[in-house]
Amino acid sequence: MAGRLRFSWSSRGPVAESESPLAAYVIAEFTVGDSTWVETYASLATQATLEHGGEYLARGVVPETLEGSFDPDERLAILRFPDVDAARAWYSSETYSKALAATGGALRRRLFIVET
Repeated sequence: MAGRLRFSWSSRGPVAESESPLAAYVIAEFTVGDSTWVETYASLATQATLEHGGEYLARGVVPETLEGSFDPDERLAILRFPDVDAARAWYSSETYSKALAATGGALRRRLFIVET
């Protein structure tokens, strides 16, 4: 029948099948103290990101601050995922859990998911 839409469900409710799910971005502000674990973490985190359809847009950068302040010892990472469900699956994945374990608790950060 013409004019009928079929819907699927996302984390934000019904989505017409012709619509694309909204991309999700993970934003991390972090400080690296003891850096002996960084290579292992980076390798596993990259693997987990790729496993969930994500990509790094920025990694380990110091942003230009337009307002407020950003500690020069902090770094920023921005990842893009196909949707918020993929970002959440990345965060709770076994591979990413191994990446976090590799830090030995030495990674201090704030982590956010933003759906656009």
